[in-house]
Amino acid sequence: MAVAYLEINLRLTPNDPWREIMVAQMGLLGFESFVDTPEGFKAYIPQSQFRENDFLQIDVFDIQGLEIKWQSQIIPPENWNRRWEQNFSPIRVGDRCVVRADFHPPEKAAYELVITPKMSFGTGHHQTTQMMISFLLEVDCKDKRVLDMGTGTGVLAILAEKRGANSILAVDNDPWCVENTKENIGLNQCEYISAELDDSVPTNKKFDLVLANINRNVLLEQIGVYGQILTPSGDLLLSGFYVEDMGIIQNACEAEGFRFIRNFEQNEWVAAHFIQL
Repeated sequence: MAVAYLEINLRLTPNDPWREIMVAQMGLLGFESFVDTPEGFKAYIPQSQFRENDFLQIDVFDIQGLEIKWQSQIIPPENWNRRWEQNFSPIRVGDRCVVRADFHPPEKAAYELVITPKMSFGTGHHQTTQMMISFLLEVDCKDKRVLDMGTGTGVLAILAEKRGANSILAVDNDPWCVENTKENIGLNQCEYISAELDDSVPTNKKFDLVLANINRNVLLEQIGVYGQILTPSGDLLLSGFYVEDMGIIQNACEAEGFRFIRNFEQNEWVAAHFIQL
């Protein structure tokens, strides 16, 4: 069943540098996406996961000279598409990829991804999605078996197929996301993606490429399993964590036999590329 989300609209005075710091701290509480505003930002979390006491204990609330005003509202699932239609503009990643909704006119690009969100994370607006797309435009996907954990809208799985992958499993623990992924698979006329509802990593298959844009805690729980299901020299692309978490993520990967290749950083967020030895 689809879940309702809570939108927290925060106004910070002064805005910088506290906006980025507060976004990082709220990310640790389970907030899934953030949209900058002139006076601060809006943050989104499943309503059932919001804990007001934990939120109010964020360190930034105690900063002297910083004024924080916030208000919240519940966004029913049926209103999510309308809200995104009001704010969603096409996104270009580099010079080869564009992400647009089905209500936008076509745009010329080597890879055009048609993504219409339905209470799902992954429109291309968030920095982590953009960095994962950038990595996917670099790695060899030709004839690869791909696992997309926490697929959201299916945007990364769809790009993997357009880049030549011929077997893609897109997994999410939210039925709404799985439904949305299936719809986006159809919009992009993909043939090799299957979307499944699950909250664990499938261990009965082998993959050449694993994509996981989730969050630090889930990644740390699952990195060992990624090592078990990846083929030798397989690629692991991770995001959903902050610059300050890069060390712990890299150490966990190297402990499981991965070799660090490189990482991208964008507004305190990080995406990293590892290879299975």
